Amino acid sequence: MAEIITVDDPDDPRLRDYTGLTDVELRRRREPAEGLFIAEGEKVIRRARHAGYEMRSMLLSAKWVDVMRDVIDEVPAPVYAVSADLAERVTGYHVHRGALASMQRKPLPPAAELLAGARRIAVMEAVNDHTNIGAIFRSAAALGMDAVLLSPDCADPLYRRSVKVSMGAVFSVPYARLESWPRDLAVVREAGFKLLALTPAEGAVALDEAVPQDLERVALMLGAEGGGLTPGALRAADEWVRIPMAHGVDSLNVGAAAAVAFYAVTTSRPE
Repeated sequence: MAEIITVDDPDDPRLRDYTGLTDVELRRRREPAEGLFIAEGEKVIRRARHAGYEMRSMLLSAKWVDVMRDVIDEVPAPVYAVSADLAERVTGYHVHRGALASMQRKPLPPAAELLAGARRIAVMEAVNDHTNIGAIFRSAAALGMDAVLLSPDCADPLYRRSVKVSMGAVFSVPYARLESWPRDLAVVREAGFKLLALTPAEGAVALDEAVPQDLERVALMLGAEGGGLTPGALRAADEWVRIPMAHGVDSLNVGAAAAVAFYAVTTSRPE
C-alpha cells in the first residue's frame, strides 16, 4: 500500500518530477534523460499501469484520493496529496483532472523486433507536434495498426500532451525509433513490407488502388504537418499514395489523414 503524504511546500524536492510541466523544452530534454513520463487523469494513469509501466509517484488533489484509492492500495509508490493551488504552482498550470502520476519509461525495442510480428505499420517522419503524435497513435490503436516506427526527429509519444491527446493509446501500440533516416527504411523493406508514402503530390496513386486485398505487409509513411515527407523519404518509398480529395481541398491535417489511411490499409488486411 502506498504512503499518502500531505505536501504544502511547492519547493519540496519530492515533487521534482512534476515541476515545470508547461516548459516544453525542459521536459523534452529532462524526461527521457531521467527515464520518466507524466500520465495525467484517472483513465490515462490506469491505462499506463495496465500496460505495465512502473509508477514512481502520484500527485493528487484531495478529492481524487478516494477516486484513486484502489491504485493507492495496490502500488507501493508514494502519493503526494496537495491543494489545487499548490499543484498549479508546482506544474505551471491548473490541473483540471486533479491526478498526475510519474511513470518509469521502458526501454524501446529494436525496430526489427516489432516488424517480425506485424503486417500493418505506420512510419512517421519528423512529426514533431505532440498533439498530432497523440492523435495518430489514438487512430493507430483504434484502427488496428500493429506498430509505429519513428524517425529520429519525431516528437516523444510519452510527452504529457501526446499521452493526453491519445487518451493513453500510446501505451497500446508498440513503437520503436529508427536510428538512421531514411537509411533504416531498408530494414522495413527487408522485413517484407511495401513502403507507401502518403502524399498529395502529382503522380500519387489513390490509396484504395495501391493496397489490394492480398498485400501481406504494408508500411504507411506519414510526414510532418505542412511540409509532408521529405524528398529523401519519398525516394525511399516503393509507391506514392494519396487520399482522393473533393471540393478543391488539397490535403488533410496529418492526424485526420492518418486515420483515413489507417482504415484503408487495415480493411485490406489479408485474412
